[in-house]
Amino acid sequence: MNNFNHPKKGSQIFVSPLTNKRLIKAIRMLLEDKPRDLCLFVMGINTALRASDLLALKTEQVRNLPVGGVLRVHERKTKKLRNITINKSVRESLEYWLEECDTEYLFPSQRAEHLTVISLSKMVKRWCAIAHTTTGIKQGNLNYGSHTLRKTFGYWQRMAGVPIPVLMTILNHESQATTLRYLGIQDTEISDVYTELNL
Repeated sequence: MNNFNHPKKGSQIFVSPLTNKRLIKAIRMLLEDKPRDLCLFVMGINTALRASDLLALKTEQVRNLPVGGVLRVHERKTKKLRNITINKSVRESLEYWLEECDTEYLFPSQRAEHLTVISLSKMVKRWCAIAHTTTGIKQGNLNYGSHTLRKTFGYWQRMAGVPIPVLMTILNHESQATTLRYLGIQDTEISDVYTELNL
């Protein structure tokens, strides 16, 4: 029997971003009385941190960061230093959660020091399923998981016109080609650039 969360070696599962702001709003409303989960969601879609780095954050790293303050994270995967500027949404969600958070790790778990990537993936899947139901937006073949948060950041920054080289740097990708694949830029989209110009 295939386990969808653990694909066969060598296979890939494409994880979808949240491409409709109504879904994002629905999830925020769903989590408004769960400060830890709301903070996790808001930080995930506003910082582009990989799930493993997001979940490893310690409370003291963020406690006194103001809007415009810089969160410094050494990425586990790339070993590179990320400097992330805190925006208003992140600061507000942090303040809400830090009122009651008294643990070493920012996103604690009942079973371990902090939530695991697998746990986060299950949470995101559940949030998104509920959001689709409450908004009436069909989910279709969209697949969500822990990576959805980071991809949502990339999607909306791209829609806002942030250049690919800048996104490549933010996401700590080795090449623009990696960023293009990551953002799901399709051959048909590239073809449209040529056909719509008509100089």
